[in-house]
Amino acid sequence: MKTPRQLLSTDDIVQLLIRLGLLGLLIFWTFLLIRPFVAILAWSAVLAVAFRPLFALLTERLGCRPYAASAVLTVVTLGVVIGPAAWLGLSAVEGLKDLAGQIGSGDLALQAAPEQIRNWPLIGPQLYELWNQAYANVRAVLRDVMPYLKPIAGMMLSFAGDTGVGMLQFLLSVIVAGFLHPYGAQLVAALRAFLMRIVPGQSEHFLELAGATIRAVSQGVIGVAIIQALLAGIGFKLAAISSAGLLAIIVLLLSIVQIGPAIVLLPVVIWIWADKDVTTAVLLTVYLVVVGLLDNVLKPLVMGRGLSTPTLVILVGVIGGTLAHGIIGLFIGPIILSVAWELAAAWVRIDRVAAVPSDEVWAAEAKTTAIHH
Repeated sequence: MKTPRQLLSTDDIVQLLIRLGLLGLLIFWTFLLIRPFVAILAWSAVLAVAFRPLFALLTERLGCRPYAASAVLTVVTLGVVIGPAAWLGLSAVEGLKDLAGQIGSGDLALQAAPEQIRNWPLIGPQLYELWNQAYANVRAVLRDVMPYLKPIAGMMLSFAGDTGVGMLQFLLSVIVAGFLHPYGAQLVAALRAFLMRIVPGQSEHFLELAGATIRAVSQGVIGVAIIQALLAGIGFKLAAISSAGLLAIIVLLLSIVQIGPAIVLLPVVIWIWADKDVTTAVLLTVYLVVVGLLDNVLKPLVMGRGLSTPTLVILVGVIGGTLAHGIIGLFIGPIILSVAWELAAAWVRIDRVAAVPSDEVWAAEAKTTAIHH
């Protein structure tokens, strides 16, 4: 038997539908207005979370002056974006345009094995023959597939043309992040209150997990990949490689998806030994080997416990983010998808624990205690 309070009249239902309709319209309209800025806002939030420890340290060193610390951090970040990152991006654009032009004309340039490789001790003759066989086979394959690769040339040119927009998005993201730094505590409190409405019992846990995942991926994956790509690009430029920027971008992608830059660095080292004198080759080889091993040193330092997100999730984030938001999506895609993955996994673990009977939980805890003792 329903009480009068539980019964809704026709007028009440109509008013409820009108309110829900107006709320839905407001949400949809708001989304339309902020949609062009979604990527910028997302990357700004990621930068604010990633730089939070550094911002706190700067604030303390500057005598508890958060606005001064935010200004210093913003200027330094803008210097990195405008300087090395812009150089890497513009160099990559030139490489993409050159490669797209060769694919479009059907004349993709390949280099045969240099004669001096044959005189190397031990591996010289074998490497020379292997290089020439690969050169001949690749040329034959390219002749057959080149007509089918021409549409890819258009995509590469379109991607290169979006670089200017991507650089502008990066600059705006850094500036917006600079405004967010001093209000980090208030933003965290607002997000905590929002999560309390959705997951009242686990809001604090989910908030900490999201922050830790953002810092792990942005610093340990994206940050280390950017450093490796910049240093590798410098090495490629010192070696006078014409496609240095494009190769550096490939190093960036391989590092983000956890494959590593060795696939690019090893052929470059072989080419350096075939083209340069011994002293230059030794110096550049040592430099590139250090660059290739850099992630093994930096990732444990900045990530601590490591990253539990599967590589496939990061790869999907890279591809999906790039297709959805262009160059800036290359960085925010894996971060957003990693956060979603970790939160979903945590939610499933909580549900599994809640579904286990209390006596089984007690037995598992007793067994764990006995093992520790």
